[in-house]
Amino acid sequence: MAAVLEGLEPEETAAAAEDAARSAVEAVESRPGAPFLLAGNQLNLDVHPGGCHRLQYLCSQQPPELLQVEFLRLSTHEDPRLLDDTLAQVPWSLLRLRSLVLKGGQSRGALGACLRGTLTTLPAGLSDLACCLAHLDLSFNRLETLPPCILELRSLDALLLSHNRLSELPEVLGALPALTFLSVRHNCLEKLPATLGSLSALQRLDLSENLLDTIPSEIGNLSNLSELNLASNRLQNLPASLAGLRSLRLLVLHSNLLTSVPTGLAHLPLITRLDLRDNQLRNLPAELLDAPFVRVQGNPLGEASPAPPSPPDISQIPEMPRLFLTSDLDSFLVTPHGCSVTLACGVRLQFPAGATTTPITIHYRLWLPEPHLVSLGPHDFLLSGVLELQPHGVAFQQDVSLWLLFVPPRVQRCREVVVRTRSDDSWTDLETHLEEEAPKRLWARCQVPHFSWFLVVLRPVSNTCLLPPEGALLCSSGHPGVKVTFPSGATEEPRQVSMQVVHMAGLELRALLEESEASVSPLLCLSQSGPPSFLQPVTVQLPLPPGVTGFSLDRSHLHLLYRTPSTATWDDITTQVALELTHLYARFQVTHFSWYWLWYTTKTCVGGLARKAWERLRLHRVNLIALQRRRDPEQVLLQCLPRNKVDATLCRLMDRYRGPEPSDTVEMFEGEKFFAAFERGIDVDADRPDCVDGRICFVFYSHLKNVKEVYITTALDREAQAVRGQVSFYRGSLPVEVPQEAEAARQRKGTDALWMATLPIKLPRLRGPQGSGQGTDFSLMPLNLGDAETGFLTQSNLLSVASRLGPDWPTVALHLGMPYRELQRIRHEFRDDLDGQIRHMLFSWAERQAGQPGAVGHLVQALEQSDRQDVAEEVRAILELGRHKYQDSIRRTGLAPEDSPLPGTSASQTPESAQA
Repeated sequence: MAAVLEGLEPEETAAAAEDAARSAVEAVESRPGAPFLLAGNQLNLDVHPGGCHRLQYLCSQQPPELLQVEFLRLSTHEDPRLLDDTLAQVPWSLLRLRSLVLKGGQSRGALGACLRGTLTTLPAGLSDLACCLAHLDLSFNRLETLPPCILELRSLDALLLSHNRLSELPEVLGALPALTFLSVRHNCLEKLPATLGSLSALQRLDLSENLLDTIPSEIGNLSNLSELNLASNRLQNLPASLAGLRSLRLLVLHSNLLTSVPTGLAHLPLITRLDLRDNQLRNLPAELLDAPFVRVQGNPLGEASPAPPSPPDISQIPEMPRLFLTSDLDSFLVTPHGCSVTLACGVRLQFPAGATTTPITIHYRLWLPEPHLVSLGPHDFLLSGVLELQPHGVAFQQDVSLWLLFVPPRVQRCREVVVRTRSDDSWTDLETHLEEEAPKRLWARCQVPHFSWFLVVLRPVSNTCLLPPEGALLCSSGHPGVKVTFPSGATEEPRQVSMQVVHMAGLELRALLEESEASVSPLLCLSQSGPPSFLQPVTVQLPLPPGVTGFSLDRSHLHLLYRTPSTATWDDITTQVALELTHLYARFQVTHFSWYWLWYTTKTCVGGLARKAWERLRLHRVNLIALQRRRDPEQVLLQCLPRNKVDATLCRLMDRYRGPEPSDTVEMFEGEKFFAAFERGIDVDADRPDCVDGRICFVFYSHLKNVKEVYITTALDREAQAVRGQVSFYRGSLPVEVPQEAEAARQRKGTDALWMATLPIKLPRLRGPQGSGQGTDFSLMPLNLGDAETGFLTQSNLLSVASRLGPDWPTVALHLGMPYRELQRIRHEFRDDLDGQIRHMLFSWAERQAGQPGAVGHLVQALEQSDRQDVAEEVRAILELGRHKYQDSIRRTGLAPEDSPLPGTSASQTPESAQA
């Protein structure tokens, strides 16, 4: 409906909204057997779709029956905006409302689990129901904080908040005098407010399935409490004040870590059930042991407390299953017994026993880090590929551990490694722990909350806090002196605030400004959840730039810069704020968050300079390399690498490659896409999956390898002379006219220039059989290995594979099933010619496999068994591209309908993954 209402005037918008709501209601009522859901004083709109539209329509018509409604049930499986607009109309349309049920859970996922509703907060206008609303059910939703309007509902008798995401309850919760039933089951509570003891009318309290490790002693003030459920928490002890709950009839404490309980529990006069199962209790008072209402199964009662428990008999404990997947497997089965899994790509997963109640098949895939699959901030660095685990969104009963192998970053000031995951169309960072297996082998370990996409990122250290209405102080852990002070009343409801600080070297800044005395403070990024602005000004403190003190500076040279989020520009706001200076710090007040930077310079206009400095923090100085294989110049290695790694890389490659000197220094952003293309009659193999219109596609990540090895050919006659061409690296689309090398160099004028580098390529003249040596007279027969339906490898594909095997070729040959005697013969026939040995081995094997089913799969398996996962992944990508081309051609010729599954399509392959 939102798309229909765009571009209308306010009056037209209201009329259109009413028409849309009426149409939705009529569509529901027109169905055969649709019940009339407005009956008496009850309005049930949670059993059929279109409940919000129906309620909006009723509110607009105001039938007399609507004024009599006291009970309203509404599903929260609706569009969040539509749900908010609908709830905003409830207070002035349902004046006698006593019970409001806004539950999710009516819909279920693929595995049968109840899905949460979209509710994240409540409109403030619901507080107008304070005199009449007595029952509020918000179960199975996405609440992370308690909506402030609830605390104004003074007549509230029952509040149900189970199956949400609450991490704490506000202190002002004790201001609900009429509350008799409170359920916060299955949330993320880690502590309870002491004011909970002020709920003097409370009779039933359910806090089970949370993360509580302590209970405040004030809970003993709940004199009318008859039922208390604290099951499935992390409680190690209980306050003695529990023995003062004289009205308590039911106390549930099973599945905790209790080692003792207050002795006074045995003397509660009305207790009828005390559940202490599955704890660590060793001793109990005799009164409790003999009482018929006490359940104590699952406790080590009777064992001596001082002595440590005897070690279990390992032979009697079933070992957790361990799975090591090979390259041809992309799925595995997890049972309720749990398992430890090592994927072929090196990723580890551990499913504890009880993580799932039924067997479930997990699919995985490792994606190349293309920009559409990677979420990076302006100062983040990617350290790994992208791991996808399916089915997406699956929830487990126990935490699942994930280990991701990543490239160790260079030491960088105030940065941290985190695992980033995609959830609800947004990326979030998980709590990550680093484990070192070898000096250059690091693992990022985290607890996986769901299955989706995962990657490892190096980011500036992030400091966060939950801002309550009472105010807070947020400090930077890496930069002393950077802090933000939130006064009382800055927000009406708790919100998450965070800060990141980025340091800029003074030498870089002075070189950019060409000013020896220039300096800047750390760059401060502030962000928040919830409304964009604060109700009260927030005080920000930044250290003065190095070398500057509050007593010696010239205020005309001090500039406070602010980055506008909408335009991505830097503005000088020095004259717009009251800048308070001390000897070391500068303080100012803001009402909303973005980026802030304090500069000390004589330059009068610093906006453009700040943009250049901002880009300089994100840029990498790199060189581009094009090397030709010595024994086969048609094999070209293309690489982009940071400037400080060029010399070491060339020394390592020069035994097998030769070519021009690396290009001049080029500046490139993290995650930037660029291309390489060959000109002057030189073509690249178009069957490569990373080849777009004859161009090789790169994505630069400073901590990952940015290398391609391609097989090039020429249509020109090389029998008489050598062919001279060039390879050019550039951004964006390829112009019609390709410049000469010198002209391309002149076109490079900064980071936005189209042309980055042009390097010469030379293909030597073809030699006839008379001049061929022993190791070079081997002719490569044109062949296609495999078939078009399942994917095939062409001659150029096999040459690309051969170029990457190197000294590992004998191991691959043995796994291919070639006898050792043939390996010895190849070594002797092509002695002193490593490339000839590899090509002869691979092509002689391929010729024997022509027409044989499963040949390509055998090759991939042999590469995996030889620890050449990199080559195997390239072969898989080529096969996947071939299958897609085959399927597209089948559809284009009309041999298969558009929506029908085609031969060679995996059953587990989703349309989304195929498109990606």
